[in-house]
Amino acid sequence: MLEMAHNRGETGNSQSTALRLCSGSAVLSRHCTSAPTGKFGLDERDLDREIILATQGGLPLVSRPYHFIAEQLGVDAGQVQSRLAAMLADGRIRRIGAVPNHYAIGYTANGMSVWDVEDALIDELGAQVGALSFVTHCYRRPRRLPAWPYNLFAMVHGATRDEVQADVTKIAALLGDACRGHDVLYSSRILKKTGLRIGG
Repeated sequence: MLEMAHNRGETGNSQSTALRLCSGSAVLSRHCTSAPTGKFGLDERDLDREIILATQGGLPLVSRPYHFIAEQLGVDAGQVQSRLAAMLADGRIRRIGAVPNHYAIGYTANGMSVWDVEDALIDELGAQVGALSFVTHCYRRPRRLPAWPYNLFAMVHGATRDEVQADVTKIAALLGDACRGHDVLYSSRILKKTGLRIGG
């Protein structure tokens, strides 16, 4: 099961794709069998490691990335896809998703809305907020009292701050009386996003 994450506004060459790994090479030895595969005689454990090394910086930006990786490793594309699916299924890879540069595609107002809601309601409310089409990320986070009372975070992107504020107003309406306060933190620059890396 390959989970592809595509956020609003991602099109064409403005997006890159990256593997996000949930753990390192120590996990590989616990989940793999040892049947040799590929022209280099790699067993599944070694093949999984080689696939991670080949993809942890992002999938190649070619029309058939799995075929490209397979050719480099001396296996067929079906093996690459099935091993990625196995690593997703057992949790060694958390997800495969597109990581856009929001500024490059015109979303220059990027607001993390933060909300103070009742802890007992946060799972229910977070699911509702996360289901909104304009919310790209939604998280529960610990409060840092007394300075930081917020426990629900929801990311909203827009071409302008007015557009973001309009969406934040919709979140406030959804939360209603369950919301005791909120704020919006706007990004000032974009940082490079990378997941966990393992060495060669």
